[in-house]
Amino acid sequence: MVVSFFICRNMKIVLMSVGKPHDTNLKDAIDDFTNRIKKYFTVEWQIIAAPKNAAVLSEADLKKAEAILIQNQLQKDDYLMLMDERGKQFSSPELALFIQQRANESCKKIVFLIGGAFGADESISKRANHICSFSKMVFPHQIFRLMLAEQIYRACSILRNEKYHHI
Repeated sequence: MVVSFFICRNMKIVLMSVGKPHDTNLKDAIDDFTNRIKKYFTVEWQIIAAPKNAAVLSEADLKKAEAILIQNQLQKDDYLMLMDERGKQFSSPELALFIQQRANESCKKIVFLIGGAFGADESISKRANHICSFSKMVFPHQIFRLMLAEQIYRACSILRNEKYHHI
């Protein structure tokens, strides 16, 4: 895939996840890929702690409480990509093209959101500009954070025709 890549330093990528801080066993790998993305875009992680009363809430109430916390972090013009196993699947080159299209549209910020343990509330799904799935399978959040950072880095390397991605 040969694509001319416009490095859009004005576009920010936010990797947002509901849950605990990065697992110490995975933190170095997550940080490594996050730092690699910085070669192309401004990037940051936003970890949203679950509500303090999460253990006593029903699944629906927990999702609603998490939705409020998520919505408080979003700006109205943020492009929200919700990660959900029921979403559209992309190949790595398709994810690269997706990111390039957002840059071409002068998108200021793409937020890749990993919802809580029970997924995202319907209000977040409706707010999402796009819903993406890596697989029909469900992954532990900590491992998925690493997978997401790696795939975004891979997408950037595809756009720059760098050697990281092999077809």
